[in-house]
Amino acid sequence: MSSAVSLGILVTLFTEPRERARAIAVFSFTGAAGASVGQVLGGLLTDALSWHWIFFINLPIGAAGITLATRALPADRGLGLRAGADALGAFLVTAGLMTGIYAVVRIEEHGAGSAHTLGLGALALALLAGFLVRQRTAATPLMPLRILRSRAVAGANAVQLLMVAALFAFQVLVALYLQKAQGYGATATGLAMLPAALAIGAVSLGAAARLITRFGERAVLLTGLTLLIGVLGLLTRLPADASYAVDLLPVMLLAAGFGLALPALTALGMSGADEADAGLASGLFNTTQQIGMALGVAVLTTLAAGRTEVLDAAGRSTAEALTGGYRLAFAVGTGLLVAALAIAAAVLRTKRAGAPKPEVAMAA
Repeated sequence: MSSAVSLGILVTLFTEPRERARAIAVFSFTGAAGASVGQVLGGLLTDALSWHWIFFINLPIGAAGITLATRALPADRGLGLRAGADALGAFLVTAGLMTGIYAVVRIEEHGAGSAHTLGLGALALALLAGFLVRQRTAATPLMPLRILRSRAVAGANAVQLLMVAALFAFQVLVALYLQKAQGYGATATGLAMLPAALAIGAVSLGAAARLITRFGERAVLLTGLTLLIGVLGLLTRLPADASYAVDLLPVMLLAAGFGLALPALTALGMSGADEADAGLASGLFNTTQQIGMALGVAVLTTLAAGRTEVLDAAGRSTAEALTGGYRLAFAVGTGLLVAALAIAAAVLRTKRAGAPKPEVAMAA
């Protein structure tokens, strides 16, 4: 609920383009900073105490967040539930997504062509189709389909789905590679991943807003996606006995492309919604991010596990079999990023300041 409204609040509070670009860059930086602290602190807590503490630590963090929000955010009043709530739509979309993800993560056990996988996949599609039908007919739809008529909103969400699916899986798979194939402990894994989070945070806070103001969101997004393709492309050549300085550190630094891509993509996605739909666009954008994370991890880890089993059965060493599985997942992730780059180049456009409205241009 909190992530769904965060961007809506941000674009409502910051309306001037330069100010909004800066605010979105800071928003992206805080995400990267949280990731970097979480990776290192999670490893330290796991090694020093137990993995349960990665959940306990969120209690004081959550309390601090609530306190800051009540003091910093202006008071507002929503419509409440008087206008009605689309409970059926919420059930259909949640059940559809959960069923689809469950079908994917069980492929390794049942097989891609099994009745179990195909049946659950068909059920997931039916539930999601029912959700779309419901949104066309409900008096108070959960996601009015008019929001997808915006080229910027639809395109930005499609790009984000693909980008986040690849990159969140990258984060999980690299951590698994370091621990399972290279023998890193929890703390060492967190420290090894730290340069990526720091690079993302530094770029999103230090350069992204200025570059967006100077060159426009689209150019910055395309540059960031190109760097990210390089990240996963390099990982497709990852050896079983990697040197961190040679094989992994350059990849971590190239991940700075996410610090360019995310603020630019967020600005493009939110620019396609008017003020009345800012909350809706924010909810859709953040929900797409969560769906991309879940699907990316489910699909790419399943592919990695399947490939690892094949290589293990062929007599490869454990490290070689694991690395071969991860390389396949990184190759598929590279393909997802190439598709995201193609969609961004074809669909998304930066709005020019002071550009005439379509009616004026046609009259001229």
